[in-house]
Formats: sequence, C-alpha cells, structure tokens
Amino acid sequence: MAATVPVAVAALLAAAGPAAAGPAGTTGSAGSSGTTGSTGSAGAGDPYFPLAGNGGYHVSHYDLTLAYDPKTRHLDGTAVLTARATQRLTRFDLDLKGLKVTGVTVDHHRAAHRRDGQELVVTPRTALREGREFRVTVTYSGVPGPVTDPDGSPDGWIPTDDGAFVAGEPQGAMTWFPANNHPEDKSSYDFTITVPQGHTAVANGVLRGQRTAHGRTTFRWCQSEPMAAYLATATVGKFKVEQYTTRDGLKVYNAVDPREAAKAAPVLKKLPSVLEWESRLFGPYPYRAAGSVVDHAPKVGYALETQTRPLYDSAPDLATLVHESAHQWFGDSVSLTRWKDIWLNEGFATYAEWLYAEQHGGPSAQKAFDQLYARPAGDGLWAYPPGDPGSGAKIFGTPVYARGAMVLHELRRAVGDRTFLRILRTWATEHRYGHGTTAQFTALAERESGKDLKSLFHTWLLTKGKPKKA
Repeated sequence: MAATVPVAVAALLAAAGPAAAGPAGTTGSAGSSGTTGSTGSAGAGDPYFPLAGNGGYHVSHYDLTLAYDPKTRHLDGTAVLTARATQRLTRFDLDLKGLKVTGVTVDHHRAAHRRDGQELVVTPRTALREGREFRVTVTYSGVPGPVTDPDGSPDGWIPTDDGAFVAGEPQGAMTWFPANNHPEDKSSYDFTITVPQGHTAVANGVLRGQRTAHGRTTFRWCQSEPMAAYLATATVGKFKVEQYTTRDGLKVYNAVDPREAAKAAPVLKKLPSVLEWESRLFGPYPYRAAGSVVDHAPKVGYALETQTRPLYDSAPDLATLVHESAHQWFGDSVSLTRWKDIWLNEGFATYAEWLYAEQHGGPSAQKAFDQLYARPAGDGLWAYPPGDPGSGAKIFGTPVYARGAMVLHELRRAVGDRTFLRILRTWATEHRYGHGTTAQFTALAERESGKDLKSLFHTWLLTKGKPKKA
C-alpha cells in the first residue's frame, strides 16, 4: 500500500480537544451464560479455553485473605465470593487448580463439594433461585504453582527466590484463589495478604493499610473498579517501595526488586507523563491507582498488565511501560468476551507504542508499519490472522501484536487522523469497565467514519497470509 506518512500525534491531540469524562457508573459484566436446567455450566463457553469461567452466576466481589511463607512456599487462603445467580442453581462450579479445600459454605451453611480437575463443584444445601444474591466462602491451603499455557509459558502463582510472581493471563488466577475465571465475569476485589516481616505483598488498586506484628506484616488492598480474575495479583517479594500522588490525584505505588532498581528508575520516572499522554489520547485514566511491580524473575519471560499496577519480570524499557500502561484502557477497562478477540488488547497496546514513539522523537507509525510489511510472505507475521488466531497456543504470537497494530494503522490511513482518534476514544468510553468484541469495534469504526470498512477488516484482520498492497 501507499507509504504516506501520517500526521504527527501532536496534531491528533490538538484536533481532539480536551478528554471527555467517562461515565460515573460501571457497566460490569452481564454474567457468564448458564446451561438449561439447574446446574451451572463448567465453562463460560470460550472455545480456546473451554473450562475457563463458569455458568449460572456472576461474581460481583471477591474478598481474599491470604497468608504466604516464601520459605516453605505454603499458602493459606480464605475466599469470600459475593455472587448473583443468573439461573436457578442446585449446583455450580468454581475454577481452582491444586490446593486443598478444607471447607465450603454458601450463605454460612456448609455446602457439599468435590474436585473435578480444575473445577471445584459446589452443591448448596438448598437451590438458589434465579436473581438471588449469595455468598460462597472457601477455605484452602497448600503449595501453589503455575499452570503451563498452551504456548508453553507459565502463568499463575510462580515462585521466585524471595516470594512469588503472580501473573494470571490467561488461566492462572485459579492457581491461587477459587474464581469465575474468564474475562467475561468482572468483579471488585479486597485483598488482605500476610507475609513475613521484611517482605511486601502487592495487589491491585489502593493500599488501605499495612500492619506489622509478631514478625509478620499484613497488607490490605482494595480494587473497587471491575476487574477480570486474570488481572488480579498478590505478588510477594523483598521490594523497595515508592509511593506518591500525581498532580491528577492518582495514587502511585511502585514496588521494585533492589536488583532491578537502578535500571528501572529512569523508566518508572516517566510513568506519570506516559499516563497523562495516554489519557489525552484515549480518554480519562480508568482507575484511582497506578504503579508498577518490577520483580527479579528471570525464568518468567514476560510482563503483564495487572490492573492498575503492571507486573514486570525485570526492569522494563520505555516501550514496554507504554504498552502495559495502554492496556489499562484496552484489555483491563475494556475487556474481552472471548480470547479470540485478544488483538483488541495486544494490537491496541502495540499501536500505542508506535504512537508514543512518533510523538516523542522516534520513528513514525508509518515507518514501523513499512518495516513489518517488508517481511517476506513466509514470515511468521503472516502465519495466521490476528482476529482469529485459531487456538490458545497462538494468542500471544507476533500476528496478534504486530499485525494487530497494522490493522489499526490501516484504519487510521483509511479514515484520517481526527476520525481515527475519535474511534479509539469512543471505544474506550462507551465500553469503560465493560466488554467489547471485534464485531462491535468494526461497527463503531464504520459508524464514526461513515465508510464501508468491511474489506479493510476482512483483509487485514481476518485473512491469513500477507495482504497485497492497495
């Protein structure tokens, strides 16, 4: 296609005007779909991860009380889930892998339970009518460990030499608490985490307090805005902690392994300006808290956009910080309904890197696009379409990230800079704290531009192989 260099992002920002405020309320999740009858389904219906999530109810809140000993790697947990039945339930499932369950109650009454692979099957004393709010309490303990994803990478509770790196995408939440473990179901969270004195436990949201007694320190965290289970963390380590409030009122909490501190410092210093820049581009930052967890976890091999506080396995570079910060809008606030749509997370965050570089003295987004397009037809970039990777083993592959960003660049070229930015901002605003699908995004792009974009999206998003130049 024609190699026209787009207008600088500075012009985009000027054209956009001030950021529109997002809605005050939350949309949350409509709840996982259930099956007919009175038994909640064992999965949310995602073809890539059939047993992820559960049907028949929606969890509105998790209250997690944890105690972890890094020396023995032993975890004790109590999870209290406040949920609403979306159908009549005589039985329902929770996702929980490993760990020994020592008790289950539903509304303070003992409930029968059994294990079936990654499913904790719960039978309450009496059936739950559709629409009823109920409370499930699960006590459990053991030595948590990660799951191995279809692409061979670990996720979940990953032990480190001084604690644990807790990163849940896409399956890992179930390795450390019982959950409705699919992005379709979003909830608020409270965390109370006790660790040996000298260690720090970092979770999502705002730190409500910490207290040390008898050689142990307890941290209390609150994540009030809706969050998918895979974005929760309870990372433990010996961290250097930095806390401050930005001029926009964001409470920032950075926890950094001392071994990574020197390299991380200049990058983390830019976090407030990165969030300000992204807020001008995408609309108001979705949360009251921000920050980073920089661990020393050389065997992990990735970073994750844990909500409000991205998690890095080592000191990040600036591009990675921009990427994970952009996910707070695209992936965290606006979440998936099915994992096949992950380009809405990764393609958008990758394109944010391109835009940031273009605005801050780096190469233009067009140059980034052209360098990728120069790759031969046999390159892995063209191996499968970003809008339908085909399996859970491919959702973190190059086509999802790089070609996903190329889709957005083609859209920008087709509709013009002003309209393109309006599309991104409208997407983040209309779906704030909720969910979005590829079909909804393409419909939005056509609505805002007034153009028929079906051929563009079919070619760049849904077709295997290297597209021909226009």
